[in-house]
Amino acid sequence: MELRTLRAFVEVVRRGGFSEAAKTVFTTQSAVSKAVRQLEDELGLTLLDRIGHRSTLTAAGEIVYRRALTMLAERDDLLAELEEFRGLKRGRLRLGLPPIGSDALFAPLFAIYRSRYPGIEIQLVEHGSKRLEELVRDGEVDLGGSLLPVSEAFDWQEVRLEPIHVLLPEDHPLASEEAIPLERLKDMAFILFDAGFALNPIILEACQSRGFEPQVAARSSQINFIVELVAAGLGVGFLPRLIARQRVHAGVVHRPVIDPGMNWHMAFVWRRGAYLPHAARAWLELAAEVFQKKGQAQS
Repeated sequence: MELRTLRAFVEVVRRGGFSEAAKTVFTTQSAVSKAVRQLEDELGLTLLDRIGHRSTLTAAGEIVYRRALTMLAERDDLLAELEEFRGLKRGRLRLGLPPIGSDALFAPLFAIYRSRYPGIEIQLVEHGSKRLEELVRDGEVDLGGSLLPVSEAFDWQEVRLEPIHVLLPEDHPLASEEAIPLERLKDMAFILFDAGFALNPIILEACQSRGFEPQVAARSSQINFIVELVAAGLGVGFLPRLIARQRVHAGVVHRPVIDPGMNWHMAFVWRRGAYLPHAARAWLELAAEVFQKKGQAQS
């Protein structure tokens, strides 16, 4: 079994077909098809159910796909470790960041990192925290931003702990309050983020602990749109304090939510026990340095 055939098979599954997979591995569609057929012949099993131009995994294919991801991630770890061992002053950082808070927290780090390590290429992807955890687990990114707590599959380094604020129209009856108990929001419509954003479970689990299920009026992946919906009176939204302070809107106010479970605890995560390339370790060291200084300045 060759890694190149596993790579071809994995990319067919990821990209949803042979033609798109061929573009990813820089070969022809017929070569990808031949590689997958060779893998099926070697294993004596059908891995893909081919229906027209679409291919779906068989039960055997799901097992091979899961194992192939692990094998390819281990290969990448091996090559990265050998590259660092040879002392090359080049490399790449595969970094996954969530849309919420990344501009405020991490934009300054990029400039510092680039000045210190000009030979390192930063490959950035942006997704909700749950999707980033999947990418880290599959070895597609070295580090991902997520919210604590995380599963035991990950090691992590804390970035920042922020209370969550509720966004209210400025003419709302509670807008004059300095802080608002969560249970006082139970009869109001909530505007939440799309599925995959780790902020949602924090809000929903806190509501459940207070004995109610909120009415969800809308969901969005865009912070600015959520703020506009709040201003229009559709419902109340939620943001970490740091981000709420930056999203100033003439028709919206934000107030702390009084609930011990309503915190946004950002961290960088990576696969537990996995080899971290020098570029990723350097990013973590820089993040610890910068956020420690910020913490001291705020105290």
